[in-house]
Amino acid sequence: MKKALFTVCIILVVFASQAQTSNVLSEDIQIKMASQVAPEKDRADVTVYGYNKEGTFTLLKKGTNNLICLADDPNKEGIHISCYSVKLEHFMARGRELLAEGKSVPEMREIRKEEADAKTLEMPDVPSMLYVLDGEESNLNQETGVLTDGFERYVIYTPFATTESTGLPDAPYAPGMPWLMDPGTHRAHIMVTPPKDEKKKMDHDKH
Repeated sequence: MKKALFTVCIILVVFASQAQTSNVLSEDIQIKMASQVAPEKDRADVTVYGYNKEGTFTLLKKGTNNLICLADDPNKEGIHISCYSVKLEHFMARGRELLAEGKSVPEMREIRKEEADAKTLEMPDVPSMLYVLDGEESNLNQETGVLTDGFERYVIYTPFATTESTGLPDAPYAPGMPWLMDPGTHRAHIMVTPPKDEKKKMDHDKH
């Protein structure tokens, strides 16, 4: 009986491991998928991080321009891909490192704040861009890596910027209006979120 239970446990572990890694797309598709969120003229030269067959986060492609793109995490629901300026890499990489250590999001943010304030965490010295594309898994073509009906938003990190220094409000008072989130902190960033209905109209007009 014990031997039978042990065998069942082994089978379940193997099955779970296979299920976890079976969602990992090929490196080529991950690269195409992650690159699509970057401006079209920059896509061929971006650096891309994604996941190997074991599901481990790794460098997939070393680029030559100033953008770093992240492929979708196969272990999370939905599709989330992003590209950001190399100026943000220390900030972004530190966040990934802390989360991998088991820190919660609030803990990770507090640690980065302390490190940024102490100037041990390098922050961008100029406004730095982040492009984000979210969508549904059902809208992803796994053979081409193209995500349709996705929703794009844009973030410009401007550490320690304030509403006074930028003239931006601290909340969006109109659809699609740029606004400053976390003003006065190391995480200060300008949010630009196109209205979803308008985004759909723009996509429709392209066809």
